[in-house]
Amino acid sequence: MGVANIISLLSGIALFLFGMSLMGDGLKRVAGNKLERLLYQFTSSRLKGILLGTGVTAVIQSSSATSVMVVGFVNAGMMKLEQAVGVVLGAILGTSITGWIIALNNLGGGSGWVSLLSTSTLTGIISVAGILIRMLAKRATHKHVGDILLGFAVLMFGMSTMSGAVSPLKENAFFINLLTQVENPLLGILVGALFTMVIQSASAAVGILQALAVTGAITFATAFPLIMGIGIGASLPVLMSAAGSSANGKRTAVVYLLIDVIGAIVISILFYSVNLFAHFGFMTQVMTSVSIAALNTIYRLVMVILLAPATGMLANMVCRIVKDDPQEDAASAAPQFEERFLPYPSLAIDQCRKYINEMADLTKDSVQRAIGVVNHFDEGEFRQVIRLEETIDAYEDAIASYLIKITKHELNTAQNKDVTRFLHTITDFERISDHARNVAEIAQQMGEDGTHFSAPALAELDVLHAAITKILAMTTDAYERGDLALAAQVDPLEEVVDNLCDGMKTRHVERVKTGECSFSQGLTFNDLLTNYERMGDHCSNIAIAMIEVDMNTFQTHEYNVEELKQSNFARYYQEYSARFRLPEE
Repeated sequence: MGVANIISLLSGIALFLFGMSLMGDGLKRVAGNKLERLLYQFTSSRLKGILLGTGVTAVIQSSSATSVMVVGFVNAGMMKLEQAVGVVLGAILGTSITGWIIALNNLGGGSGWVSLLSTSTLTGIISVAGILIRMLAKRATHKHVGDILLGFAVLMFGMSTMSGAVSPLKENAFFINLLTQVENPLLGILVGALFTMVIQSASAAVGILQALAVTGAITFATAFPLIMGIGIGASLPVLMSAAGSSANGKRTAVVYLLIDVIGAIVISILFYSVNLFAHFGFMTQVMTSVSIAALNTIYRLVMVILLAPATGMLANMVCRIVKDDPQEDAASAAPQFEERFLPYPSLAIDQCRKYINEMADLTKDSVQRAIGVVNHFDEGEFRQVIRLEETIDAYEDAIASYLIKITKHELNTAQNKDVTRFLHTITDFERISDHARNVAEIAQQMGEDGTHFSAPALAELDVLHAAITKILAMTTDAYERGDLALAAQVDPLEEVVDNLCDGMKTRHVERVKTGECSFSQGLTFNDLLTNYERMGDHCSNIAIAMIEVDMNTFQTHEYNVEELKQSNFARYYQEYSARFRLPEE
């Protein structure tokens, strides 16, 4: 085997890996990331988890990619460890489908119509169809179908190149002797594992083994331990992806390795023990691309059948191997986003939605505590308002940065709407918490200065506090539930809040004039009202963003009074005006 053959082999491997990647990405995009969402939405039972793990991996052509996603789910608290074990088992089985795709390379030639089924002809037809679709299609989904076909063609061409490059090895005594040494089970498993760790793809490793089968030197005794080792080596990318994860995230990565190691040990002990007495005749059988694909699938299927009933035991074992981290801060201020989800926008957006809902709840809590501090100052509650505001700031920074990363990926219409709404609302939630902090600091200053409001001012504040509590509760509920009907009620109440603030300012000016309240009290009172009014404005911004994103418009929000009298706005405005009325003077 000369230098030219080595270069040809390396180029074949490069084309093969690129084709696999292109085909897998195309399949993933055509599926619209729906399969990935199924992984954490429908894994309530062990069987469902295994079937979904198998199906998703068959589509995206990578057990490592599926398992990396599962590590992310567990790390983000979206999936339990025992559920993840079932999905990982399915992923280990699903990755064997690639071997059957590669086995198409064994299609032979012939005459007439049969020649159309030859590998070269089939690859040519698919590549032409793929490039035509890629160039002429206008819809993104159709272009991705072209990517799938082109990826398949490149994969098959790379496979043919590898087979041609290694063909001279069939007469190489050194190579044949080397493969004979690999028949030793322990050595074969080790070689298979190390080789897969280098190229970081079990499917690619099996594909290269299928290419070597053209030499006629690969027997069952050689292929079987190599395939067991390939399964173990495929765990390296998953283990690497768990760096920096929570304890449960690391456990999910380790369980991938644990399954393959236990499977290899149990199956090899059973198989080789029986072989000592039965002396299987097929051990010397020369393997083909098809028989290697079949062996790979059967081995993985047997492993899944043996270990599926033991998912609970596997979860317990990995918990003993990976201990809880005492340094792990579960209450970290900033949300910990999963970078693994970025290639899957639907998952990344769901994660953002989860954290923004948490941010909304924290904002509501901060306002309620700030109101409590105004009514009765408490140092502990004041500090909690400050901590909440700092936490919400951290949420906004982390969410905004992650959303920007999401926009760099291809998004469908619904996903674009979600990202747009998120970007338009996180700032408003953060600004509400800023105003809550301002209110708490005003209350603190009042306590230090010994400032007290008059009884009429306190009664008016009670009404305003009730209105602010209501508008914030409506805003967060509408946002978290995506309830546009409830969102439509926010703006009428915001108008009521504005009117309350205006009326209270006017009344307080009169009290200052009559000497019932001092000038300094008036300034403090006015500062409070300004912050409350701004809270209402930001609630209105959030509700309007929800409605306008849904309508695909972002226009300046102006109301015509005459039109409002005939609209739901007028009805809700009248209802809230009657409910939140200032006391009679």
